[in-house]
Amino acid sequence: MANDILLKIEGLRASVEDKEILKGVDLTIRKGEIHAVMGPNGAGKSTLSAVLAGKPQFTVTEGSIEFMGRNLLEMSPEERAWAGIFLSFQYPVEIPGVTITNFMKTAVNAHREGRGLEPLKAGDFLKLMREKMAFVQMKPEFAKREVNVGFSGGEKKRNEIFQMAMLDPTLAILDETDSGLDVDALRIVANGVNALHTPEKAAIVITHYQRLLEYIVPDVVHVLKDGRIVKTAGKELVAEIEEKGYDNI
Repeated sequence: MANDILLKIEGLRASVEDKEILKGVDLTIRKGEIHAVMGPNGAGKSTLSAVLAGKPQFTVTEGSIEFMGRNLLEMSPEERAWAGIFLSFQYPVEIPGVTITNFMKTAVNAHREGRGLEPLKAGDFLKLMREKMAFVQMKPEFAKREVNVGFSGGEKKRNEIFQMAMLDPTLAILDETDSGLDVDALRIVANGVNALHTPEKAAIVITHYQRLLEYIVPDVVHVLKDGRIVKTAGKELVAEIEEKGYDNI
C-alpha cells in the first residue's frame, strides 16, 4: 500500500567533486522493513547514506527521494533529522570538550524544537538518558565522558546506538556499524537495533559482511555495484553472496 511507504528513491544519481558515484538507484522501503545494502568497496553504499542524510559535499544530479511523502532533497540535514532520519557513521567522530550528557541534551531538545515541542525538563531528560544507557548496556559513568574521546571501536558504536535510542528515529541508516566490532559488541549493537525496531519504523543496514545480518535479519537484501542496485532478493541473498562473492552476482 502506498501509505506504507516511508522512503522512495527513483533514478538517483549523485556525484562528489564531479565524480559520479550513484548512477541510477531505485529503492522503496516500507514501514516495518529492514533492508540490507551490500556490495564491494567503492560501490556507492556510503554515498547513498550520505545523500539521504544531506551531507553537502554530495551533489544529486538526477532523480528524486521522497520520505514520508515529502521531497527529501528540499530539506536541510537538520530538517531530515527532525523528520526522523538517523545516520550511524562508519567512523564516529570525536568531540573533545563536549560530554555525552551535554551532547545528547542539545540533540534531543533540538529535535523537540524542530517538532514544535517544549525542551525536556532536566529531571525528565536524565531519567530518559539512564533508561536508554541501560538499554544498550552502557555504564552510567559514560555520561560524563567526552563524546567518543578515547573510546574503543565497540564503545563508539554502542554510543551511536544509544544516540539512536534517545532520538527514536523513524528511519535508521546504519553505515557499516559492524566495522571493528568484536562478537560481544556486535551482539549488543544488534540487540539494540532489533529492540528499537517497530512496525512503524524501518532500517537500512549497510555492510560488507554476513555476520551482522546473522543478528539483524533483513527482510530485503540489495547488492549495490558500481553505483547501481544490480540484484534485490530476500535474506537468502546473503548466503548466496557469502558463497559466490560479489563478482558472480
